[in-house]
Amino acid sequence: MKRLVPLLFALLKFVSGYFLISPTYELQRDEYLYLNQGLHLAWGYLEVPPLIAAQGWLTLALGGGEGWVHFWPFLWGSATVYLVGRLAQRLGSGWFAQSLACTCYLGTGFARLNILFQPNSFEVFGFMFCLYWLVRFLQEGRTRYLYLIGIGLGLGLLNKYTTLFFMAALGGALLLTSSRRLLLNRHFWGAMGLAGLLWLPNVLWQLRHGIPFLHHMALLHDSQLVHVEAAGFWKDQLLMCVAASWVWVPGLLALLLGRAFRPYCAVGWVAVLGVALLAALHGKSYYALGYYPVLFAFGAVWWETRIAQWGELRNFRWKTALRPLLVALPLAFVVMYLPLMFPVRSPAAMAALHARYAHLGIYRWEDGRDHALPQDYADMLGWRELADKTWAAYQTLPDSVRAHTLISCGNYGQASAINYYNRARPMPRASSMNGSYLFWYPALDHCQAVIIVDDEPTDEVAPHFTSLRRFGAITNPYAREQGTAISIGLRPDSAIRTQVRQEWRTSMAAWEGQP
Repeated sequence: MKRLVPLLFALLKFVSGYFLISPTYELQRDEYLYLNQGLHLAWGYLEVPPLIAAQGWLTLALGGGEGWVHFWPFLWGSATVYLVGRLAQRLGSGWFAQSLACTCYLGTGFARLNILFQPNSFEVFGFMFCLYWLVRFLQEGRTRYLYLIGIGLGLGLLNKYTTLFFMAALGGALLLTSSRRLLLNRHFWGAMGLAGLLWLPNVLWQLRHGIPFLHHMALLHDSQLVHVEAAGFWKDQLLMCVAASWVWVPGLLALLLGRAFRPYCAVGWVAVLGVALLAALHGKSYYALGYYPVLFAFGAVWWETRIAQWGELRNFRWKTALRPLLVALPLAFVVMYLPLMFPVRSPAAMAALHARYAHLGIYRWEDGRDHALPQDYADMLGWRELADKTWAAYQTLPDSVRAHTLISCGNYGQASAINYYNRARPMPRASSMNGSYLFWYPALDHCQAVIIVDDEPTDEVAPHFTSLRRFGAITNPYAREQGTAISIGLRPDSAIRTQVRQEWRTSMAAWEGQP
């Protein structure tokens, strides 16, 4: 019975996800990439560590349907909700605090986060997993809890490198509080060794490939993080969890200053140091989401204690009615801002809401400018159209040419979507020189035709083909890839083949840190 409330909210989180995505939308750009990485299992990729690719491999093994793709973010989101509720229960609370902690998670930025098959959902779960077992260790002192933290950190490092910032925040928090004695515990360092052992294959992969993580961070900084401003970062921290600010703020203050939560003070400092570190490094605002769920649990317990005290001191007769109202309050924000949290409205309807919600920054993309749709929504459109038109272009080629055709795309989203929707069709896999696709780029020795897919089409390469013609383009007006063109080039000459090979070598050298 102790697990009943967290289990019910976890089930609600998981099941409801399948009803909160309009069939108008397809998968998001990055989701296609991670599914394609599942076709090329390795201990690392240029963009991310290997854990998301393993999930992609299993998804494709199960048929690859969109329902299975959504399964993973729904799973990690529901598992996080369960841990949040269980932590509140472990802190001595009843149904009210457990329920309030869970609805805080359901009614904040995690609603949007947990609809996409990306490493972010597991990252939030991993942070909560580690902090849950840290609290359990501080309560009971059992060494096995430390090794569970080590497992959480190791899997987190195999999921996303931002776990390193979490580890730095954890170390700093222990040093700043009475929990510093944990640093003298041999089992703590045994747990850190276990984390390092789990991460080791990816570390070796990074070293073998010249630490491409450094080049990835440089590209990320120049193209995206450069647009992150301090004011915007802190504004987003409020907006992402605004529906629960009245819970997590008291929770944080109680952890840092309160007497009742003094044994767990390090948990509060993990959140403070983790968010501050991301702000100092100009990280994206949603990178900080993983530090909030634990504060929901502590804040909910604080509220439960306060209401009980008010009832005793003031004969607070409305206490029974107040608790359900407070539990429902975060969910009221979901109802008010449902189209911004879930893609339930059509693209045209979302575009019509621009004037109402633009001031919240929801329509601002990574380029720092406002657009008709939120970027994630625009990145969930036009892909099936692209794949079908690429297949149609391939069908126009003579049978003798098809087996020697290269499908060359300008970015990983295009190549990944084409491969996903055409996975059951007899055609070559699309390729690109963008990101990890560099590892999978085919040789061109016997190439007789090239289907060129690019969002910046050009006819400059026409002299290198016996013929080059435009076949079609993405016409969806709301797609981020609107205008991406499909061209067919026949019999590329040796000069273009040499140019492509040189471009490939240059790109690989940049990623692998070669001069």
